[in-house]
Amino acid sequence: MSENLYFDHAASAPRRPEVLAAMEPWMSGVVGNPAGSHADARRARRAIEEAREVVAEFVGVDPTGVIFTGSGTESCHLALAGVVQRHRHEHEHTELIVSAVEHHAVLASAELLASTFDDVTLSILKVDSDGVVDLDQLQGMLNEDCALVSVMTANNETGVDQPMGAISGICNSMVPGGTPTHTDAIAAAAWQHLPTVTATFDLISICAHKLGGPVNSGALVMRNPVPMDAVMPGGAQERGFRGGTIDVAAAVGLAAACAASERDRITMADRCEEFQTQLVSAFSLIKGVAVTARGARRLPGHVHVTVEGVASDELLFLLDQEGVRASAAAACSSGATASSHVLQAMGIAPELARGALRFTMGAETSKSDVDELIRIFAKTVHHLRPPA
Repeated sequence: MSENLYFDHAASAPRRPEVLAAMEPWMSGVVGNPAGSHADARRARRAIEEAREVVAEFVGVDPTGVIFTGSGTESCHLALAGVVQRHRHEHEHTELIVSAVEHHAVLASAELLASTFDDVTLSILKVDSDGVVDLDQLQGMLNEDCALVSVMTANNETGVDQPMGAISGICNSMVPGGTPTHTDAIAAAAWQHLPTVTATFDLISICAHKLGGPVNSGALVMRNPVPMDAVMPGGAQERGFRGGTIDVAAAVGLAAACAASERDRITMADRCEEFQTQLVSAFSLIKGVAVTARGARRLPGHVHVTVEGVASDELLFLLDQEGVRASAAAACSSGATASSHVLQAMGIAPELARGALRFTMGAETSKSDVDELIRIFAKTVHHLRPPA
């Protein structure tokens, strides 16, 4: 068996040592409530505000625009539910537009809002065969009842980038005053310069553990003021948008992960882009293996494939036995592989989608890791699909 070859960074990146060091002082002993007035409370509040400044710089906004949350999922839900609920107070009808390839953090939230309120309509924005949104359809969908358009910066399964400037340009021009925009930038945050890529979007969601930070730590970042209600009421924390005492360690950990990610971003992206090219070239030579979305611009750390005639769980089991940690396109709560809504939206045949695999890289991925992955993957596919 080979050593652990970790190719599942898109699920959760290895914890960075600087994150552990930053969090350690807030993991034991007295951690003051930031809302208090004594010395320990003031120390906690100062740590949170310093963390807020780091996160704000990472995304390219004023620190007052950073709302700490308990996860990326909560961040996405706060954006959608907060904006929709405020919009409903002021309009007879509320429409929400999300792309067909969004993470379930967005899709499930949008579906819940539409099923809960009779005056809320959910419209799904289609994508092409590479998973890129249909801009012409978006232009035709927008109207004055639209409360929010949510399109992810890059897809968590395939790594495909979306045309962010074109999307926001349409949203700002089709309706007087423009339509507010939200982007789930969780998959993209480690790879792209968010102050540039998300510069024209109003609300941006990020989370820590995809950057080598702690789980249960995220943020909704408000670049431009958007009318929004609190989803979790109960206090004046986070400018009244998110009640509850802030976890100091989580906020500090997110900030440390953001700082380390920005420091390493260019070097990591350049190195992993070379690895991506190597993997795509090698995988394309294996009979029955197809690389997904080769015609689209993708995150450097992502390689998504389908294997004809083989199920994902079979591949994952054998790869895991060889020390390769990867993932299928999607999984249900029971852990069994489920059909990917992303691949379905892209028009990939179900018999191919059932053999989907995602390999994702990160800061510690090495050339020897990539070489070994190619050897093991080829051997595994040939074992499951022996030559005729």
